[in-house]
Amino acid sequence: MSEKKVIVITGAGSGFGRLAALELARAGHKVYASMRDLAGHSKDKAADIRSIAAGENLDLEPLELDVRSEASCRSAADYVHAATGRIDVVINNAAMMMAGITESFRPEQFAQIFDLNAISWVRVNRAFLPYMRCQEKGLLLYVGSGITQIPDPFTGPYAASKAAGDVLAQIMGLENSRYNIETVICMPGAYTSGTDHFKHAVSGADPTVAAQYDRLEGIAEELAAKLDSTNVPGARTDAKEVAERIREVVDMPHGTRPYRFEVDPQQRQAMIVADKANEMRRTFFERLAVADLLTVPGEVNAR
Repeated sequence: MSEKKVIVITGAGSGFGRLAALELARAGHKVYASMRDLAGHSKDKAADIRSIAAGENLDLEPLELDVRSEASCRSAADYVHAATGRIDVVINNAAMMMAGITESFRPEQFAQIFDLNAISWVRVNRAFLPYMRCQEKGLLLYVGSGITQIPDPFTGPYAASKAAGDVLAQIMGLENSRYNIETVICMPGAYTSGTDHFKHAVSGADPTVAAQYDRLEGIAEELAAKLDSTNVPGARTDAKEVAERIREVVDMPHGTRPYRFEVDPQQRQAMIVADKANEMRRTFFERLAVADLLTVPGEVNAR
């Protein structure tokens, strides 16, 4: 393992967040597994984290952090910094899933998912970035999705919100690179087991609208099964694979981490799209005379 890092993970009560928190803590890092309402909504999840930490002697601690509240984000950042004196890695992972005919979702549902899947990343960053800039070193890692490059049907609110988060991550990364803060975007494929994404997916609030799409009847409900059927033979389909890859990237030397990486049992090849966009971006940024924003200062960053 590389040096022990102080790591904060949002949405760590279940799914990718919980798996990554355990993986990183077991690798020897100090991990804050954040979730909202530790005494209420997340009481059992926090107890589970504490039990595992005690049983395995892990430096792993539940952290009160509601990504929908800027005050909560700032309070959590202040707490971690006061306790440890530094914040090395922040993993923006909190998310929710909506699936169905896009027109059947009401505007307020779009606002809800954009708030959690994109705007929450800004709230978290606004709380933790000032500490990282003072340190002049840090890593922002985002659990995005390959869907931002190759969107699936029947995922309109989800895909759009993840794409918005992806763009915000890119731009905030550019704006903080001169402060030696790295940005890494993880793009998982569809893991229909090991996470609660599909199990707890929210449907459109206007089913009468969905009923008008008679030519698509039943297809949206089969999305998870259809995605499972596209898993490449021999590919891992357990979500722990994503956590393991996150741990590998976190443990890489600062300045050598990939800008993006894909972990996808369907192998939709989203990195081909992303790599071409990065190539075009570098060319354009050279014309803008800001190409240095693509790397952290004085260190090699393979982008």
